[in-house]
Amino acid sequence: MDNYYDEIAEGYEELHKDEQLEKVALISKYLKPKPDDLLLDVGCGTGLTTKPWKCKKIGLDPAIKLLRKAGPGIWVNAEAEHMPFKDKTFDIVISITAIQNFHDIEKGLNEIKRVGKGRYTVSFLKAANMRVQIEHYINKIFEVKQVIEEKKDLIFVI
Repeated sequence: MDNYYDEIAEGYEELHKDEQLEKVALISKYLKPKPDDLLLDVGCGTGLTTKPWKCKKIGLDPAIKLLRKAGPGIWVNAEAEHMPFKDKTFDIVISITAIQNFHDIEKGLNEIKRVGKGRYTVSFLKAANMRVQIEHYINKIFEVKQVIEEKKDLIFVI
């Protein structure tokens, strides 16, 4: 998948900006970061889902060409399954419409839990081939507070 996103990096925001910002707006009704909170956005792409949050933030993505388009900020080129952070580093961890692209979904979700302190919001495409497995892993690894069905995504507030 990394090569795919590197290939579409030039037009990524044109393709996905509006729908991703709609998801952020919806999630912001449930997720209220404080200015001093440190947020990690796993699968941040060009930072569309990272930049709107009013707190300290870091974006992580395996597609270097997407990160190059993100502009000012802290961007880490890495996969969800191998995050270069210590345990319990982040007050909040989000991953919006990225889980279906993880190479190892269970390992990526466990990494999200490992680096977070207990506040998570994750989503994935409802049309994902691995939908049943993704839902299983999310429910196995996290204590889900709420599931929101958005147009294209299932959003899990944890």
